[in-house]
Amino acid sequence: MTRDLEGRSALVTGASQGIGRAIATELLARGANVLITARKPEPLAAAADELTALGHGGSVLTYAGNTGEPESRSGAVGLAMEQFGRLDILINNTGVNPVYGPLMEADLGGVRKIFEINVVATLGYTQEAYRAWMGEHGGSIVNLASVSGLRSSGAIAAYGGSKAALIRLTEELAWQLAPKIRVNAVAPAVVKTKMSSALYSDDEVAATKSYPMGRLGNPEDVAQVVGFLVSDQAGWITGETVRVDGGLLATGGL
Repeated sequence: MTRDLEGRSALVTGASQGIGRAIATELLARGANVLITARKPEPLAAAADELTALGHGGSVLTYAGNTGEPESRSGAVGLAMEQFGRLDILINNTGVNPVYGPLMEADLGGVRKIFEINVVATLGYTQEAYRAWMGEHGGSIVNLASVSGLRSSGAIAAYGGSKAALIRLTEELAWQLAPKIRVNAVAPAVVKTKMSSALYSDDEVAATKSYPMGRLGNPEDVAQVVGFLVSDQAGWITGETVRVDGGLLATGGL
């Protein structure tokens, strides 16, 4: 793998496991220094130890905090600037989904939390990164959306609505922050992580049948696309949402 991010620094939210940790691994392998965040200190520290043990050479920092809290966002960005001296890459990966089922039965407190974390906090982190470094020096931002933000999803409709808003936010930020800062999103289908396990754990064979590629996604499938989007190879790409879905939406279904 080319070390095309050598000398750059990244912040990846929600990176103690799953897609976030895979993205952190990808960025480290490409030469970046990486700060990872998550709510719980112990899994976060364990993830940092595992990332460091890979021997890619970049520095790994941790910041334990709640993405939904302004002081956590400013603290994480502040630590990255203090230790790395720059912040070139922001990956807004943290997402929650405490609400399942019909919207007419949805708890509005849960819906509010979904939008607060998945959308508002993403903008909050972007503002922090902009003020700290990117506004003057430029950078690249990738937001983790979902195919449920592109197509009606039924049981996870509130989550899908938040991801649709995130995709729209990505487009708005792309033109407002250009040309110094590029802003893109990726929209995975079901990726085999702890968060999504309820969608496939009962019968993975059945869950896989609708995917033309014949399998569910792995975190690395998403991470490799993110690595490309933040690299100079994607220097003329902004405002884009890349589907990483094994061909699912090409079938017309979800």
